[in-house]
Amino acid sequence: MTARPPLRVLALCLGNICRSPLAEVLLARELEAAGVPALVDSAGTGDWHVGHPADPRSREVARRHGLTLAGRARQLTASDFSTQDVILGMDAQNVAEARRLAPPGARAQILLMRDFDPQAPDADVPDPYYGGPDGFEEVYAMLERSARSFAAQMALRPDGAE
Repeated sequence: MTARPPLRVLALCLGNICRSPLAEVLLARELEAAGVPALVDSAGTGDWHVGHPADPRSREVARRHGLTLAGRARQLTASDFSTQDVILGMDAQNVAEARRLAPPGARAQILLMRDFDPQAPDADVPDPYYGGPDGFEEVYAMLERSARSFAAQMALRPDGAE
């Protein structure tokens, strides 16, 4: 029996400093817990925060839940569409932008993160950037539910991909 290759997942939001860094660590944690070999990354559709660490409020909510956001923001690239298996957009705008940017024959499947949220499938993960700390905690809960459900579904697939 050959080991299946790792599932490559990219969490995508607008600036890659609030939602997608949280999604990245939660997806990695949940996929590992589900026994799905995976490589998880995150990016933003925009370039405003490239090279910056995650928003301090995202880092704080992650810390309170025992996680560390150590990455730096980066922008979605053309190569992401050929190297990733799944791109999970945080909201409909992110998904639309990724689909618009996808080159012909792109390999990555582009889905909405909350397609996997049992409490609110097809809903957006709201951007907490302009709000207070409570919004970051709410986003964390949405992302955790979605990541857990995504991982469970991937664990049921023989090849780990949709």
